[in-house]
Amino acid sequence: MSANGTGTRLISPAPNMQQAPFDSVAIGLVLLIMFTWGLNQVAIKIGNQGFNPMLMASARSVLGGVLVFTWCQYKQVPLFNKDGTFWPGILAGLLFGGEFVLIFMAMDYTNVGRVTLMMNMMPFWVAIGSYFCLGERMSLRAIIGMVIAFAGVFLVFSDRVSSVSPYAYIGDIMAIIAGIMWGLSNIVIKGSSLTRAAPEKVLLYQLAIGSIVPLPFMALSGSLIRSPDMWSILAFFFQSVFVVAFTYPLWFWMMRRYPVSKLSNFAFLTPAIGVLMSGLILGEALGWKIFAALVLIALGLIIINRPVKSGSHKAAT
Repeated sequence: MSANGTGTRLISPAPNMQQAPFDSVAIGLVLLIMFTWGLNQVAIKIGNQGFNPMLMASARSVLGGVLVFTWCQYKQVPLFNKDGTFWPGILAGLLFGGEFVLIFMAMDYTNVGRVTLMMNMMPFWVAIGSYFCLGERMSLRAIIGMVIAFAGVFLVFSDRVSSVSPYAYIGDIMAIIAGIMWGLSNIVIKGSSLTRAAPEKVLLYQLAIGSIVPLPFMALSGSLIRSPDMWSILAFFFQSVFVVAFTYPLWFWMMRRYPVSKLSNFAFLTPAIGVLMSGLILGEALGWKIFAALVLIALGLIIINRPVKSGSHKAAT
């Protein structure tokens, strides 16, 4: 799980025996979630303008974790039963924390649009990692989707028009590694006892450890307080309360209620919204290569998330 801006997002909880039809309510909710996750990258950038990125990364996990824990107590979600999830949970949390260290630091080097595109390559890293680590089959469809998406990554690196500094490539690389760590956390959960745990418990593992991981890197990001204003404070609460504490549990609920194959069809919207909002809200320059990269990566996501026809082997996506 990784909140991707959010790490936890594309992990499938234990399936519900009854699934509701994918109606207009489901479409509206998934559109809200994808829009929120795309906007989250802009919120990180705005928050960084007011506060140390590592302080933001740690504090949002703390506040989000407290709210999720409170919800679990209200819903009586089992959190402290002995289910063999401790060490996998610690590993998933370390990957989650490392992912957000890189994402928050990347925002100081490069544009939001570029970070959004690079980190949302995660499904392709999951496909590759699942093939090597879990022995899952990789379909020709997944390979084609990856080739198309990686062509988009090449375009991002070749575009210097929208770079914020000569060191933008450092942020780009950080975002790619963050996407790899996001994918690895998904693989850890898929291949461990965490896959049988309540999704809220998995999220709390990640938030608890994720609140600690950024602390040793705080001195590398300058002063704790930069230029705080109303917008940077609102950006922090938007991430902590709305993204972490509301949309993640909502996503888990939807994955239990609705077919995952239907939900995954909307995954391409997150990078699209992130790129567009970076231009509209932050005024970032978006050259034609960025838009072309967006089209290629979105197309790759659509291909790799396309439901497998009945009777065929399920691909590792």
